[in-house]
Amino acid sequence: MAPSINNLRRLLEYRSKNERLEMFDGQGRLVLAVTHYILKLCSEDDKIIASLERLDDSAKLCWGHSRHTDEDRNFFILFKSFMAELKEFFHVPKARSTQYHNELVAAFIDLLLEIFEEILRLQPYFILRSKDSIKTLKMDLKFLITFLGDIPSRSTGLETTKNVLTDIEAVANDIGSFLYSFFFTTDGVSVARMYQALFDLLGTAGLVKEKIKQHCITAPNLLPGSVTPKTAVVSLFLVDSLLDDLRDLISHKDDRIVDVKDEAITIHDELKLLRTLLAEIEVERYPELEEFLIQIRDIAYEVEYIINSFAPVWYLTIRLPQVHEKIKLIRMLLQDMKKKYDSGMLKGAQYPSLRAPLQYPPIGEEIVVGLEDEVIKIKDQLTRGPEYLQIISIFGMPGLGKTTLAKKLYNDPAIVFHFYKRAWSAVSQTYQRRNILIDILTSMSGLNKDAIMDMEDESLGEKLYKSLKGRRYFIVMDDIWNVNAWDDMKRYFPDDRNRSRILFTTRHENVGFQASTPAVVNSLRFLTGDECWELLKWKVFHKEPCPEELVEIGKQITADCDGLPLAVVVIASVLANLEKKRTMWKEVSQSISSHMSKGPNEYQNILELSYSHLPMHLKPCFLYFGVFEEDREIPVRKLILLWVAEGFIEKREHRSSEDVAQEYLADLINRGLVLVAKRRFDGGVKACSIHDLLRDMCLRIGEKDQFMKVIQNQISIYEQHHRLSIHSHSYPSVSRPFGLHVRSLLGYLPDPSAFIIYNLKLLKVLDMSTIDLRMHNPTGVEVSLLLKFLAVSSIPSSSIEIFENLNFLFVDNKEVDEIPEILFKMVKLRHVHFSGGAKFSESWRKRAAMGDSFQINNLENISSIFINDENDEKILKCSPHLRRLKCRCTFFWDSTENNYRYPSFNFLNQLESLNISFRPSYISDDAIPDLTNLPLNLKKLTLRNFDLSWKQMKIIEELTYLEVLKLRDDIFEGKQWNTSEGGFQELRFLELDGVQIEHWNASSDDFPKLECLVLRSCQHLDIPSSIGDILSLSKIEVHGCVKSVEESAYKIQEQQVEETGNEELKVIISRSQQ
Repeated sequence: MAPSINNLRRLLEYRSKNERLEMFDGQGRLVLAVTHYILKLCSEDDKIIASLERLDDSAKLCWGHSRHTDEDRNFFILFKSFMAELKEFFHVPKARSTQYHNELVAAFIDLLLEIFEEILRLQPYFILRSKDSIKTLKMDLKFLITFLGDIPSRSTGLETTKNVLTDIEAVANDIGSFLYSFFFTTDGVSVARMYQALFDLLGTAGLVKEKIKQHCITAPNLLPGSVTPKTAVVSLFLVDSLLDDLRDLISHKDDRIVDVKDEAITIHDELKLLRTLLAEIEVERYPELEEFLIQIRDIAYEVEYIINSFAPVWYLTIRLPQVHEKIKLIRMLLQDMKKKYDSGMLKGAQYPSLRAPLQYPPIGEEIVVGLEDEVIKIKDQLTRGPEYLQIISIFGMPGLGKTTLAKKLYNDPAIVFHFYKRAWSAVSQTYQRRNILIDILTSMSGLNKDAIMDMEDESLGEKLYKSLKGRRYFIVMDDIWNVNAWDDMKRYFPDDRNRSRILFTTRHENVGFQASTPAVVNSLRFLTGDECWELLKWKVFHKEPCPEELVEIGKQITADCDGLPLAVVVIASVLANLEKKRTMWKEVSQSISSHMSKGPNEYQNILELSYSHLPMHLKPCFLYFGVFEEDREIPVRKLILLWVAEGFIEKREHRSSEDVAQEYLADLINRGLVLVAKRRFDGGVKACSIHDLLRDMCLRIGEKDQFMKVIQNQISIYEQHHRLSIHSHSYPSVSRPFGLHVRSLLGYLPDPSAFIIYNLKLLKVLDMSTIDLRMHNPTGVEVSLLLKFLAVSSIPSSSIEIFENLNFLFVDNKEVDEIPEILFKMVKLRHVHFSGGAKFSESWRKRAAMGDSFQINNLENISSIFINDENDEKILKCSPHLRRLKCRCTFFWDSTENNYRYPSFNFLNQLESLNISFRPSYISDDAIPDLTNLPLNLKKLTLRNFDLSWKQMKIIEELTYLEVLKLRDDIFEGKQWNTSEGGFQELRFLELDGVQIEHWNASSDDFPKLECLVLRSCQHLDIPSSIGDILSLSKIEVHGCVKSVEESAYKIQEQQVEETGNEELKVIISRSQQ
């Protein structure tokens, strides 16, 4: 792992702004750029790394001391020595293979470009005469790096190619020497000598460009067929998305493509025809056609790369006709395949992947075949035994069912009743104490995660300790890899000798023994053959009998699973999606047997069989789970928007892409490949997860097929994969990733200034919530045409428009942000989310006050914005297509009506979900106005901090389509709620959280379709017994309420059993932290 340079970075950045250490202000930032490059290039044993570590240690000693101290002098000596050592890194490093060497050249040129960008930003006095020459040389470098990622540079067997690549390397080395000589020195600089050196370099670069031109003209027929790293992961819908992107690139106003626009349009149209032809031939049924789909995708990638590059017009004029010739060849071959298809000569796939039912599987109890005895034993350990705080472990290899067993125990009614507090946390191999604390607090008390995200770790720990003190609690720490995680957390768990318990699930037996003495360690066994068969039957047939002809072959299949429950579940998902015929099952059995291998990877082949049986369109969606961190719950809404942005989802008429993506997720869940972590009241999935072994498979296949790569430790000098996910929270190097074909970047990048967005022009997804875009100041950057999904910590008002095709914007801001007017003018933008809230800019509000009109936008989802007056309301009216809105508002003076009122929302005719938090105002002593202007099509309504009059409640009750109502911290008039007869006809979910109600009068006729009732922090409210007469009611949850509320819920449950025999009504109780 590369060493940390945080101390050096902090010191150099400080002195670049406040003091002069180097020859010119900001020179230290140039040194940092080279340092980041070195960290990617070198190993820990290299001499330069030792020098860097010494320099970082010296920088640490300088903090807290004034200038001209011994520490400062020592640092200056080491810094000058380090500057001298940097000289060897200003030429292209050596490599083992020619192709890899090209990537090293590209990475080196990328470093040169970063240095030039920083120089132009700093503008030291001595470059003023040479500024235009530097800009020209920078553009030449951008073209050279474009060429290195294009096909003509890949034909390394040609002598002309070798000569051109040698010349590119030579000019790059010359430019590197120039930069070191003039900008990495503590001596004075000769302006005249710099000007002459730049003149010579521009001449050399011009000669190289001419050689590239001749090479591209003379060697087109010998070029390879793909520009991008080849990946076998493809689908028709991914190709559709690429063709849409290509259309956007062609339609964009760009002087470079004017002369080749007709050629580009022809290429796009012919690729679209080829794609249509493949759909007609049913490509998913015929594996031999998949190669054609890959070729079409790769050509689309190639054209996209060429058009969206830094190439001059003459390069496009040469390259696009060459691509067109390849399309003609593919069309001829595909037409021959179409003739074979029409004559029935194509052989279909052996295992047709039948589409699973397009709905989520029913909510039901997790089956624990073979674990019944373990459930009884561990339940006894949890509820009996010693009084002191005891740690109990469940140990076993991955896939044996440790988490399934722990969930079974966690949700057991006897356990729920026995413990006053329960909480669940996922630990994983690379745990973070902060995440564990947040998991436990939110799991235990139902706290809103946003409310505690800004708290320091110790404050979180103190909050946890106080909430557990004096109460009997049960905490599950799932997937704990070593005792360090427990040692980091144990001080937050008080031992009040009241039989509190901690439950570990772990794949390492010694964790339990090291955590406590005496240790209670439960080792899970493998399933027997009969138990495997019972589990498979349940997963495939549920309560239906298994046909007799399938019994023998079914038992053979389970025997090959060697007792591992996960293998059984995965194979069952394959069988459940095939016809229930012996021939089909036999083919699966033969496939398992032929791929079985004893040893550490013996189960991988079984798991990979489930992947191979996925329909083509689900494969990229499933592999994408690998980009998320291990053992973390994945919010479904974010997952789906990422899938859409990546282009994985089919576009259907009269259906949103998000709805289609929900079908894909349901399909993966039905197949047993994805787990439900949290459900919505209606059975929909709110959060999901994936088993560790299946995630490992995603990573293995994804990296092998160059679909994606997860970076755990060190970033490579050049990244080949299309998608990169950086998982290290404490990555010691702030080096930015670089690759000419990177299309998605997710994860953590601690230092935003190290990231240059315009060097990754093909990005479609940038999910880097740690990035503050204001730090980049990307003024003048070329428009980023392909970016669809952007997640950052703040947005710059001056340059957000460079992302003109952006669909989804997530801003993880800690403080209230200001929304620039340009944001609502972005025609493709549909979803905008501000974690910390946002307000409209002052300039925008002034225009509204002056009566200006605004452009109508296409936004469908906004959260969370402030609406403080009628000007904000006017601005909101330019978003008539909203389907979801979360806002914070107050009542304000209406200058037209001459009274105070709340904002009006009834102009949002398509709005389905509205979440409003009221902010008290002290500008008026008048009575608080009614919230009467609600959209009539609302399906979900959340109100917080309102004083609700009977008039308002009557309006809410009469909302025709309302299915979900959440009232939080609201006050009812007279502290009494009398529901109107016939109200809430469609309501299915009702949550009352901290409401000031003492009496609730209701009948079963008032909520005829209610399914779930949730009460939180209600201290004076009992549930009306008539609620129990609602036939559709299936669950009552009571969290943090007084005992009388709990008793009223249990009473309703008892009445259901005694009077109607209904044992389906579930009552869930959790206590308050108070």
